[in-house]
Amino acid sequence: MGGPGNPPEGTPEGGPGGGEDEYRSVVFDESFVRAARLQEFSAQERIADHAPAVRRRPPLRRGLSRQALALVLLIAVAFGTAIYMGVRHPYQSPATAQPVEPLRMTVIPLAPQSEVPGAADAESLYAHSPAAQYLVGAEGIPLPASRRTAHFSDSQVVTALTTAKDYLVRSSLYPDVISGQDVRPVRVILDGAQLDQFDQSFEHPTADGRHAPTGWLVRFDAREAQLADRKIRVQGTLQAAETDSSTLEVTADHTFVYALRPAGADAKTPASLFTVRRELQFRFDRDDLRLHQAQLVVSYVQAGPLSCTEDSTNHLHPLLAGETAKAGGPAGTDPYATGSATALCGTLATSAQPKI
Repeated sequence: MGGPGNPPEGTPEGGPGGGEDEYRSVVFDESFVRAARLQEFSAQERIADHAPAVRRRPPLRRGLSRQALALVLLIAVAFGTAIYMGVRHPYQSPATAQPVEPLRMTVIPLAPQSEVPGAADAESLYAHSPAAQYLVGAEGIPLPASRRTAHFSDSQVVTALTTAKDYLVRSSLYPDVISGQDVRPVRVILDGAQLDQFDQSFEHPTADGRHAPTGWLVRFDAREAQLADRKIRVQGTLQAAETDSSTLEVTADHTFVYALRPAGADAKTPASLFTVRRELQFRFDRDDLRLHQAQLVVSYVQAGPLSCTEDSTNHLHPLLAGETAKAGGPAGTDPYATGSATALCGTLATSAQPKI
């Protein structure tokens, strides 16, 4: 007889503590049943077909599922695309870029053959000079029509041209730069590898073809001359070309014409024109294009009216209205001295002066 807490006939087989616990270790779950190689026919199937009690099931597929196969295929396509882009992408390894060259510069003073003409009205000077049709400021530095090259896109070519124009504007048209008060607008646009040469040029100006401030930018001695008109006249061209698969070069050839008066003079004091022709060669690697920086590798400058006897290394010393060039040629050149540049000087043609 069962105890007071149990049914009279004992615990049912399906209830807790019943006979099921005895066979728990041999109970098969659904996955085991599905994996069985033999399958029992139903009673209806055995009656209809007189089949044996069991039949053999087809073997389970052990390969990858469709989802796994699709994932593997997607990974393979992504990996192949990455390899292709690594080979064809325009931003190639910087190891292929050329080393940054130091700037090579030449500054040639142009001495007038007679007295420098002047007039109180700067507009009149411009109107009677070869600069009469020049545009004002940055408008005189238009960007040319550009097209992609073999290894550089349209946007990269435009970036190179725009950066070169930006350098010209900062180094030739900014009033604070022209007056010698600031050089930072020009410095920040240079490739970092040229900053040491740039800084040395302004800390220790030397006429060695490498460290003349006037090779980097246009600036006058503020104690001698000032702008009589901020509307500086400009005309010139920009051209871009690919030199190799990792380098773009931009050539700039522009003439800048400034109206100047003596420092501290009033508007009634006659002004005169001062002309600077700058032929610059810029180089850009892919890092320069990305950072909007430029390598200035060649600077060829002609400026006048100047006296050949004046040192044009650190500042330009314009001859103003009514002045004439001092007698004498440029400073002597020592052919035995190493690392020095040949002193050069030219004559400013009469046709380059205003007809007043």
